[in-house]
Amino acid sequence: MNPSTAQASVIVDELIRNDVRHVVVCPGSRNAPLAIALHDAAEAGRLTMHVRVDERSAGFLALGLSKAGGRPAAVACTSGTAAANLHPAVLEAHHAGIGLLMITADRPPELHGTGANQTIDQRGLFGPAAVSVEFPVAEKRTGQNQVWRGLVCRAVAQAEAGRPVQVNVPFREPLVPTFEPRWPEPLEGRAGGARWTTSAAPVTMAGSRVDFGLPARTLVVFGSGREDRARAAAEVAATAGWPAIAEPSSQAAALAGGASVLRCGALLLSAGELPEALRPEAVVVVGRPTLSRGVRGLMDRAPVYGIGDHPQWTDPQYVATHVRGWLDLDDMSQVTGHDPEWLPAWRQADASAVTAAEKLLGEQEWPTGLRLAIELMDALPSGAALFLGSSNPIRDIDLVAEPRSDVTVYANRGVAGIDGNVSTAAGVALAGDRPTYALLGDLTLLHDLNGLLVGPPERRPDMTIVVHNDDGGGIFTLLEQGAAEYKHTFERVFGTPHGADIESLCRGYRVDHVHATTSDDLRNALKPARGLRVVEIRSDRRLLRDLHARLRAAVSDAALR
Repeated sequence: MNPSTAQASVIVDELIRNDVRHVVVCPGSRNAPLAIALHDAAEAGRLTMHVRVDERSAGFLALGLSKAGGRPAAVACTSGTAAANLHPAVLEAHHAGIGLLMITADRPPELHGTGANQTIDQRGLFGPAAVSVEFPVAEKRTGQNQVWRGLVCRAVAQAEAGRPVQVNVPFREPLVPTFEPRWPEPLEGRAGGARWTTSAAPVTMAGSRVDFGLPARTLVVFGSGREDRARAAAEVAATAGWPAIAEPSSQAAALAGGASVLRCGALLLSAGELPEALRPEAVVVVGRPTLSRGVRGLMDRAPVYGIGDHPQWTDPQYVATHVRGWLDLDDMSQVTGHDPEWLPAWRQADASAVTAAEKLLGEQEWPTGLRLAIELMDALPSGAALFLGSSNPIRDIDLVAEPRSDVTVYANRGVAGIDGNVSTAAGVALAGDRPTYALLGDLTLLHDLNGLLVGPPERRPDMTIVVHNDDGGGIFTLLEQGAAEYKHTFERVFGTPHGADIESLCRGYRVDHVHATTSDDLRNALKPARGLRVVEIRSDRRLLRDLHARLRAAVSDAALR
């Protein structure tokens, strides 16, 4: 056994002992020892291996596996730009607090600075976005087994704490197994399949509890983040009689905690000035809300108390008075009084907003993104997983769709890019055995088209991707640059029409394609089915800005007067 083969075999064995269940492998030469060891482990049924040829897509696939699988997944690649292509997924994982392992094969030190092929300085390649674990070059001598295993345990422990970790492993040739004398020491791990080193994160919750008063007229806003924290805070909201506005990725947790989640809460905040009966005395922000300008505007008009991560709490406007890490029923003593009219007032306003929104949207020619959001969420089977693409799809769901406790919503809200969304959704699908759906915009699909590229030997995700195709960047229509005075420059640099034939692209990737032209077509296409397919819905984004303006006006007239 040569040194590179020995080291790779030990790394893979210790990953399995540390309960790493999914590894995405990208083909390459320098990572051949890892690829062979992972293949052997997968053949033996010890882990699940996924092979992808595009490192950027592979990184996001691993991210989706980590999100939905509840355990850090790994992605292994060769040296050079292959490793650099993992950076977007690393940034998303870092800012979302998702544990992820990037195992980057490297050239040995003697090849650095020599002009050797595919050789860059990739130590600490991802900067502060990832913890760096550097392996020594393997040598044929004793005393290395425990080092290799200990380093794997350190890497996994960091990932279990919600951090991306780069495991950089320099391999010397030979890179494939060779027939050599036995290794000079046993390479076994701990007895019984145990980790080489077990560890546990310190418990610090008690020192970060709410120690300030919470008024009776409090409004709770749930953003992305830890489900257990959202559920615990939701129980307080339910007990105290506080209304809740929950972004899609936090709705299931908030509803599970019993909170009164408003369907059109974000829309109400965007529609105009709140009447006195709806003005909060405090806003409790749980997690990291990123979607609604109405929510951000509310934070300028009432004291803000954050329940989030220390020291990286969410407060881009610098308005938070207090930030703590936890809120649950043990903190009910901090709730000062109860206003019996507070929650009913918000419920009545929400019901009026729902009626006005459904009336207006029902009068529009099908489809619109907002109507699509309502119908999609309504049609999903119980127990489904739904991945929402960045840009308009997640915002449409946020504005008007009915929250559901029986649908788990995922989204890349760490840095909220449109890159890697197809692959992340595929990872969500491959991590479990449940109907999985994705709602994406056309640019988001095109940006990660290689997420559809799955080789014949590989397991294909059972996933239906609904693509709202408005031929360009519809979200910019709703922003400042979409105003009439910028019409001359808008279409080329913001609208960016592409004219892509999505049906033909799907055919090239051997992915089934359906063009839904009616509401009934959509509902039929959403019936659970095996395999990967794309459901395309086409609309005209030129109508978007006016529709949203009329929607805000209708809600304002119905609920805020």
